[in-house]
Amino acid sequence: METIQLGTWIDAPVERCFLLALSIDLHVFSANSSREKAIDGVTSGLISEGETVTFQGRHFGLRFKHKSRIEVLRPYSHFRDVMVKGAFRRFTHDHHFAAMDDGTRMRDEVRYDAPFGALGRIVARKRLVPFLEERNWVLKQVAESEEWRKYLNSSVVGRVAAIWTAPALGWNSIALLRGGDGLALPPVPNG
Repeated sequence: METIQLGTWIDAPVERCFLLALSIDLHVFSANSSREKAIDGVTSGLISEGETVTFQGRHFGLRFKHKSRIEVLRPYSHFRDVMVKGAFRRFTHDHHFAAMDDGTRMRDEVRYDAPFGALGRIVARKRLVPFLEERNWVLKQVAESEEWRKYLNSSVVGRVAAIWTAPALGWNSIALLRGGDGLALPPVPNG
């Protein structure tokens, strides 16, 4: 199994970065070069634990579909998406977030098994690294500007807050709207 690790420093709060990484709309925007779009499952807004999304895009001139499920979600520190169906034998993407004094450290760890042996591994890595770097660069630009409000409006965040505040999940509930920026983020877990 191959592993790719990338680190990105973002001058924005960890909550904002975490939620932007869950945004289907931001992912589609960041994958413009491959003309990627969400075609099934959660196709807009924020995705949450247990939900799936299927992306379709062009890579190497061929159309590919990649269906992922959010397997683990721990606001605002980590989530994992796992390929359910796609071109890889196995594909797992762990997204890690750490709040720092003056921003957020975001770390990606992608583990995959590519088809076609050594050649497949080389080709996959050559495509995946720039794809992930572009995604992270776009996320950073959006998080550090006022553009984040386009992806994290109160109705989008409210949908996820409703899921995260379900009693069975053990999350604290808070009001969606609060002063200042007009947007409250979902609570962090108890404990």
